[in-house]
Amino acid sequence: MKEALTSWLARTAPKIRPAVVNHWPGLAGLLFFALCIPLLSSLSTSFQLNIWGKYLCYAALAVSLNWLWGYTGLLCLCQSLFFALGGYMAGMHLMLLIGRLGAYKSDLPDFMVFLGYKQLPLFWKPFHSFLFAGGAVLWLPGIVAFIFGWLAFRSRIKGVYFSILSQALTYAACLLFFRNDLGMGGNNGFTDFRFILGLDIRARSTQVLLYEGTVAFLALCIVFVNWVTHTKFGMIQQAVRDSENRVLFSGYATTAYKLFVFTVSAIIAGIAGAFYVPQVGIINPSEMATSKSLDVVVWVAVGGRGTLYGPVLGAVLVNLMKSFTTRYYPDYWLIISGAIFIFVVLFMPNGVVGLPQQLSSIYRKWSTGHKRDAAAAPVI
Repeated sequence: MKEALTSWLARTAPKIRPAVVNHWPGLAGLLFFALCIPLLSSLSTSFQLNIWGKYLCYAALAVSLNWLWGYTGLLCLCQSLFFALGGYMAGMHLMLLIGRLGAYKSDLPDFMVFLGYKQLPLFWKPFHSFLFAGGAVLWLPGIVAFIFGWLAFRSRIKGVYFSILSQALTYAACLLFFRNDLGMGGNNGFTDFRFILGLDIRARSTQVLLYEGTVAFLALCIVFVNWVTHTKFGMIQQAVRDSENRVLFSGYATTAYKLFVFTVSAIIAGIAGAFYVPQVGIINPSEMATSKSLDVVVWVAVGGRGTLYGPVLGAVLVNLMKSFTTRYYPDYWLIISGAIFIFVVLFMPNGVVGLPQQLSSIYRKWSTGHKRDAAAAPVI
């Protein structure tokens, strides 16, 4: 009976096919980021490479949320938490590399000396190893996402309730990291990094390497999402987004699919955070604030939810606007950001990437109506 029902559903269900994507604009954009931005930064001192590196880290974070929200239908408001966890894991290793070059000339990080620590906490010691720190960037966000996702999805929590719970997780973690007794820098976090892999982290050559690494990672994220969406897994993933109950009746365990996507997207966000820290030079609990996760939602919506390159475009455009606005009109950025989000939701549901198609559709409707009116007009 079950096999017959599954067979009937498979025959009658509409075939989900991924949209045909023109990759040339995306490839041109990635080449521009990889080649032109470093060149422009070398020609102009006001053109800061690390700022663009920060934008691309945010773009990778937006890609991770888009894979979760745009292709699976899960609006997660804790991506900034995974981003910050990856950044903290990388920051712990970088803090230990400072050594006696800190302000207090101690083997302990400066904030520990200031807070009265006499020795390095036990959980810090493995982070002397770059390999361990790199592994922690992957497994800590992954484990947190897996545990939270397993508890949420097995309880059939979805929709707005899942979003609220994920936001509560982010808020709780943010409050935890603000505590000085946690041993993670408290309100100030980690800063004043000096070296990475034996290289001077402030040297231009090191900054170029970190920037190009960020571009390569962003490209890998896009290739990965594009590949997954064209597999059977991606088809089921998008079917879960469109009608989870129908997928359940077809015999698929949707919990496993959602848990896998949620966990992997958290790992991607963690890696983006690890690239962010050495380029920006600081990581603190404000990076996991609930407002940060809402910012990522705005980036994805503005660029185009459920599109391949939309999140990248949205992250870069919104952060460029934020940099300009906060410099000249700092008190109005939140109002402008909210207005942009409302405008996009009401009038640009497919984001900036879908705008040409939307305008083309409007023009075709207008042209068809105009021709119909012309044909119906009486001939004098």
